[in-house]
Amino acid sequence: MVFVSITRLHIKSPRHLLPFIWHNVLSSWQIINIPGFLKGKIWRDSYGAYWTITTWENQSAMKSYRNTGAHRQAMQHIQTWCDEAAVVHWEQADSSLTNTLEAHRHMACEGHFTRLSHPCAAHLERKIPEPSSDHVQALLLHPRKKMPRTVLEQI
Repeated sequence: MVFVSITRLHIKSPRHLLPFIWHNVLSSWQIINIPGFLKGKIWRDSYGAYWTITTWENQSAMKSYRNTGAHRQAMQHIQTWCDEAAVVHWEQADSSLTNTLEAHRHMACEGHFTRLSHPCAAHLERKIPEPSSDHVQALLLHPRKKMPRTVLEQI
């Protein structure tokens, strides 16, 4: 079974966007280099929320990523940056990435809403607007291919 993790974050002010993007870049670099990561995608919906869908060999691989490095540092800023934050996990048979409408369905039905210091009304009411379509521009993430040790030793 493959472990799926989806995160949805809404940035509460444009002044937090640059730091959020910087930490997102660092976290993306971390994720493509960590063992157990299979694939993922990141996109922004029409409501300004940022979604991440990732697939993992297992839950412990995801937790290893979540609790270390750039991602751990980024998580410390959620209270400052976000007025909405939710996550959902499940297991599925293959590593295919769910579409945006299915991601929304899982998040709306099973999502865990993060406790925030300044949540917006939608977060307090546990409402997540449905994406306008499944056709979104997404940044695809794939594990970085590493050179075999024997090739590195020859250089």
